[in-house]
Amino acid sequence: MPFRCAVLDDFQNVATTLADWSAPASGEELEVVAFTGHIGDEDELAAALADFDCVVTLRERVPFPASLLDRLPRLRLLIASGMRNSVIDYPAAQANGVTVCGTESSSTPPVELTWALLLGLARGLVQESTALREGGPWQSTVGADLHGRRLGLLGLGKIGSAVARVGLAFGMEVSAWSRNLTAERAAEVGVRRAASKERLLSESDFVSIHLALSDRTRRLLGPAELALLKPTAYLVNTSRAAIVDQDALLAALREGRIAGAGVDVFDVEPLPDDHPMRTAPRLLATPHLGYVSRANYERYYGQAVEAIRAYLAGTPVRVLG
Repeated sequence: MPFRCAVLDDFQNVATTLADWSAPASGEELEVVAFTGHIGDEDELAAALADFDCVVTLRERVPFPASLLDRLPRLRLLIASGMRNSVIDYPAAQANGVTVCGTESSSTPPVELTWALLLGLARGLVQESTALREGGPWQSTVGADLHGRRLGLLGLGKIGSAVARVGLAFGMEVSAWSRNLTAERAAEVGVRRAASKERLLSESDFVSIHLALSDRTRRLLGPAELALLKPTAYLVNTSRAAIVDQDALLAALREGRIAGAGVDVFDVEPLPDDHPMRTAPRLLATPHLGYVSRANYERYYGQAVEAIRAYLAGTPVRVLG
């Protein structure tokens, strides 16, 4: 019987072409099945995965709680893209004899997408491109300048620091805030530590979020915080949707209390057809593309294959939990 592996959420149908899924050196036959559509219902997921020994899950889109793991007696190996996954029940995996492994993940793609969103907002690229193609007005927006403007970063980790350096290259004034950020750490990156979250929000022309989701950061930006933003300010979120109160953000966009927002992450993914984010004004939205790049996918799927081969050889790598 072959070692059967399911690859979830392969929306672009590229998982089997961006890595070498040939049989492992152990000689055991490897059968790979890619699911190009999302399965959000736990009953459907349990039925779809019942005959698989291994599952490769992309990001944190599919939860693996105890209630699901208990229904997958054949599952032996669960591979997550990245080295952190908050929706896998690790004790339940261990109790069910499931080894959980991760892969490396590059921080470069989300940095690049952050700037794609920020620049797209600042220069009205979607609106202007659409008008040009559809015979609309020739020049209908007045772009927002970056040089000399204030970029405020919520979070100055690996991704936030890289975003900061690009901002400095554009000639922006860059400040950053997080609960544990020190002035010394900010100075190492060449930016100023904001005295408070409130000061950063009220003084920035562009605000970009680069924080991990936790109990402390969930809904960090609610109605009161969003009200501090200038009416000419733009908000970019390529981190996690739950850091921002989604209803408050929608209200701010609809009422024109901020100039716009660039969002790559949502409370439900994939986004339902009738979700209000699909029709919100002043919103530049992308379908969680932050990690989606050829190099990153090659790393995810290549290391997933490596994890399968290591597991079958009895020496699992990058074990999580």
